[in-house]
Amino acid sequence: MIVLYFDGLCLPRNPRGIACYAFVIYRNGEKIGYGSGLAAKPWSDRATNNVAEYMGLLKGLEWLFKRKVIDEIRVRGDSKLIIMQMKGVYKVKSRKLKRLHEKCKMLERRFRKVHYEWIPRSQNGEADSLARREYGKHVKREGRP
Repeated sequence: MIVLYFDGLCLPRNPRGIACYAFVIYRNGEKIGYGSGLAAKPWSDRATNNVAEYMGLLKGLEWLFKRKVIDEIRVRGDSKLIIMQMKGVYKVKSRKLKRLHEKCKMLERRFRKVHYEWIPRSQNGEADSLARREYGKHVKREGRP
């Protein structure tokens, strides 16, 4: 079983802070991949928590697809909004999120089956920690808190 954990943040303020994403991927309990990065240009109107969360999901799906992992996957995240939008329970109203949502849905079709699960933040610690580490790198570069 493949499990993809994703997370995102936008600090020191949301929106218009430094938005960073992260993902961690496990196969049968063993970590097989991870990644993190900037979700949007710092201090821009695209820098939001939700954009960062979607980028974490998108980059994780892309990582799997590039490596030809098309198995059934379980996606876990602590953003109820993103999980519910991907499940089709909530509509995507934000223009900033529509394109990211569409890209994720397009990639989703490449896998055998995708299950989305909301998890509490306490169960998403590794992805959260990676996103915070990424944020720390960019704070140092940007020279602002």
